[in-house]
This record gives sequence, structure tokens and C-alpha cells, in this order.
Amino acid sequence: MSRHYHTLTHLDACLRELDDVRDLALRPAEVELALWLHDAVYRSWRRDNEQRSADLAALTLQSASVESVERIRQMILATMHGDEAQGGDTALVTDIDLSILGQPPDVYAVFERAIRREYWWVPRTRYVAGRRRVLEGFLARSTIYRHRRFHEKYEVQARANIAAALRNLAA
Repeated sequence: MSRHYHTLTHLDACLRELDDVRDLALRPAEVELALWLHDAVYRSWRRDNEQRSADLAALTLQSASVESVERIRQMILATMHGDEAQGGDTALVTDIDLSILGQPPDVYAVFERAIRREYWWVPRTRYVAGRRRVLEGFLARSTIYRHRRFHEKYEVQARANIAAALRNLAA
């Protein structure tokens, strides 16, 4: 099995985060569906997991309105965590997905180990270079989280966790 982080445990954590911030959602049901489906397809060796998950969501939700399906697709695609500015429900989905970054250090360390296990097939040198790029990308942002509540709750710890992970990668 290639999933060690992107599992039902991650989904459960995301849904619990949503429970705490549901009042921030413009369309809570769409946010919840996007979270349920955002990692439906996950193969660490593929670069199109989010696209495939979004396509699966569109197929699964074909009885919903075209507008609703497109919003859900865009929320799922946003979990690629590029640098583009997001707002509304899309930002809420990405903040929830990234809430792991701001967890206590022991929880975050388990996350980092699980990510490495998902990429077991990548030689260490290449893994370290790629993981550094991802983590440094988060640190380079003016803010990791878009919603004030997430920023206040997780930003400081997320930056500390990422800095510690970068130090571990350098060791």
C-alpha cells in the first residue's frame, strides 16, 4: 500500500477541522464534498492526483448542478497548493488541508515520516531536494493560511514545524 498519510485518518482530521469552522463556509456542503474527494485518487508517483480526484468528483456528482460541481472541482484542484491567491470556500479547503502543518511537533513529525513512506521509491537525495522545495515554498509565503482563524491558530507552529523539518532534512 502506498498511502501512509493520505488515508482515512487525514480525511477524518479534515472533517473535524471543518466541524470547527463550518460557519466560515459560504457553501458548507460543497466544502465538505471537496474535502471528502480531494485525495480520492493518490499515487505518489503521479503528478495529476488532484486533477484525477477532481475528475472523479465531477463524475460522482454528475446529478448536482454544473456550477456546484465546478466549484467543488476548483476546490479540489486548489489542494495542489500553488502560490495563487484564493478566497472563500476554496481558501477554506486549502487551509483545512494544510492544518497538519500547524499541529504539535510530535504530530507533525509523524506526518513527515508518513510522507516519506509514501515516497519510499524516491532516492533520498532526490526526496530531500523535492521536499525542501515544497517546505521552502510554504515558508516563502507571506502567510500559509488564508483565513484569520487558521492563521491565528496554526501559522506560528506551522512555520516552526517546517523549519524543524528543513533542519532534519539537512542533517
